Amino acid sequence: MVGDSTPMRFGVIGTAGIAQKAFLPAVEKTNHEVVAISSRNGSRAKTIADEYGIDRSYGTYDAILEDEAVDAVYVPLPNTIHAEWTKRAADAEKHVLCEKPLAVDTAEARDVVDHCTERGMTLLEGYMYRYHPRTERALALAANELENIRSITATFRYPLYDQPDNVRLDPDLAGGSLMDVGCYPVSLTRAVLGTPTRVSAHALDSRDIGVDTEFAGLLEYDDAVAHVASGFDTQKRQRYRIDAANGWLEVENAFDVPDGPLSLEYRIDGRHAVETFDPVDQFRLEIDHFTDCVQGHDRPRTGGESAIGNTRLIEALKQSASEGCVIDL
Repeated sequence: MVGDSTPMRFGVIGTAGIAQKAFLPAVEKTNHEVVAISSRNGSRAKTIADEYGIDRSYGTYDAILEDEAVDAVYVPLPNTIHAEWTKRAADAEKHVLCEKPLAVDTAEARDVVDHCTERGMTLLEGYMYRYHPRTERALALAANELENIRSITATFRYPLYDQPDNVRLDPDLAGGSLMDVGCYPVSLTRAVLGTPTRVSAHALDSRDIGVDTEFAGLLEYDDAVAHVASGFDTQKRQRYRIDAANGWLEVENAFDVPDGPLSLEYRIDGRHAVETFDPVDQFRLEIDHFTDCVQGHDRPRTGGESAIGNTRLIEALKQSASEGCVIDL
């Protein structure tokens, strides 16, 4: 059913860069439509609305929830207010596609998920890489062909220079590399191995700004181990490798994928292969999946329970780094 859903009308709460760079262009490739956008700066919302041909712009977030023409909202706000506006959207009977991470801690994640469930609203946490055909293929190989997985190494880092008002560098807005990009390696590891038995982690605040600019975590399972890492201080690298008794697979440019064809390399049972994948817009695939879920054609792949699991693991990693101890799960 993907791509064949009845057209939906989206509202966008906020004017974050990811909305402009990824979400709005992706919707244009579907049969859905963005009919409204809001910002706490009304002139900014109008400028972006004019640029993308959006019918209505609002100078408050509340106004977009009062728009009866909006079926669902996309929430790309700072991490600390994802939960608030997701719940308020559900109260207004809007389905929600919320950027990751859904919440800042496990209790908040459970509260948001329960809130949306009680109101009958579809909720999706925006891990767009999960909808790329290469990710689907990698996870299928891990589940069906790799035997006795023993190790995962996953990292996402990129250079983020000090910028005024950058929410990723603001401790009051739940900034830091783990919350911004380290959550992707965490999500990938959970998709393959599930929840670990315990975790330990180390965080480095190299700029003395109150957030981790480098983060490394160790996830221990009964019969496997995973290393996850993220950072703002070095050159861009986003990859993962899965090692098993009968082989391995590797993915480069794994999460925020570049334009152009992509590859997946593996050696399983002595068979070496490099599979290539044509360029696709993984945000468009995520949007189509979300609308299929809203209309009852599918179940959310990165829905509420997945969001709770991711948040629980991220929270444990942060606690370990803060307290300098191993956290049992």
